[in-house]
Amino acid sequence: MIHVSDNAKKAIVKYKSEEGKPDSLLRVGVKGGGCSGFSYDVRLDDKVDEKADRLFEADGVKVVCDVKSLLYLTGMTLDYTYEMLGGGFKFINPNA
Repeated sequence: MIHVSDNAKKAIVKYKSEEGKPDSLLRVGVKGGGCSGFSYDVRLDDKVDEKADRLFEADGVKVVCDVKSLLYLTGMTLDYTYEMLGGGFKFINPNA
């Protein structure tokens, strides 16, 4: 399960609107790279592979994650911070 904070829900809706893709999903995942060998990936997507993805919905906001990344993201909360420096999506991950 991936949780989505109220701030993240608002930011996702705004992001989709700014990109002109109000019906798209927010895809979160883990990819190789970064200090620990992994980095987070956040992007808009229009497709869900029913075999390889899991879909989460919170108050009408849809977030999709591939099953391989879900091994690292289960129990995570996706948040959004509005700080001047370092603002943006924030992964609060108990597995990190």
